[in-house]
Amino acid sequence: MPPLRPLGASGLEITPLVLGGNVFGWTADKAASFRILDRFAERGGVMIDTADVYSAWVSGHQGGESESVIGEWLRSSGKRDQVLIATKVGMLPGEGGEKLAPARIAAAAEASLRRLGVETIDLYFAHQDDEDVAQADYLAAFGKLIDAGKVRALGASNFHAMRLKSALDLAAKEGLPHFRVLQPEYNLVSRRKFEGELQDLCITHNLGVIPYYGLASGFLTGKYRSEADLSKSVRGGGMAKLLAGKGRPMLAVMDEVAAETGASLAQIALAWLAAQDGVTAPIASATSIAQLDELIGAWDVELTHDQLDRLTAAGA
Repeated sequence: MPPLRPLGASGLEITPLVLGGNVFGWTADKAASFRILDRFAERGGVMIDTADVYSAWVSGHQGGESESVIGEWLRSSGKRDQVLIATKVGMLPGEGGEKLAPARIAAAAEASLRRLGVETIDLYFAHQDDEDVAQADYLAAFGKLIDAGKVRALGASNFHAMRLKSALDLAAKEGLPHFRVLQPEYNLVSRRKFEGELQDLCITHNLGVIPYYGLASGFLTGKYRSEADLSKSVRGGGMAKLLAGKGRPMLAVMDEVAAETGASLAQIALAWLAAQDGVTAPIASATSIAQLDELIGAWDVELTHDQLDRLTAAGA
């Protein structure tokens, strides 16, 4: 197991891979989810990332399915003290309103705590910004949860640089709680949402960064190499644009690095992310033990400066 990395100024430390929980109770049933969670903890994995909205997009689901599965696993395994739980509020409407309305934050946090069966959420994210609510109001709502011992640290997901900066500046000025972690979309072929102003802001303010879509919905595993491959999964339709753009050149360079290192393409994609300035650890999900073991193998992949530079150039 690699050394733990400090997650910005959150006070939390994690391994260089965060286990994504979006598949639990969806494409991974309860039994498969328990096996994956057991294996992650056995290998020394620390942080599990979920959200109240997972998996409300599935017919017959209402949201909270992932949290419920994780909660059952925590109770049955007795491993609560071995892992950190991150979850989110802001995309699942319900009691108290929508997005980051203070009443919604309070109600959603209670619901997440019940489903997870925990007393404290280690890292609680605003899943998206809400320009209809004053930032002071939703930061104060998060502050009440921290004061009550129900949340340890705060994170922001899907925030633009300007809004994240205004929240940080306001927190400093008014004595409100700070966002300590950012969860942006970021990978080898999707760079513009994070690199530049947002990345610089995170480095300046010592925000931990745990990117999602680290494998570009599977594209960076090498699964989609031609138009004929697009029918391999329900996500295939979204890969055509990548193939027509920087996708093929990127896969070519990744193949070269794979030949040099013996690592899989997924491991190379995650190792590249973990080596980027400001990034603490990428998030990735698995539906089988074999997939999880491959992802965890990225911990042991050390890319050279030349390999990192070539990968970066291919996705520029």
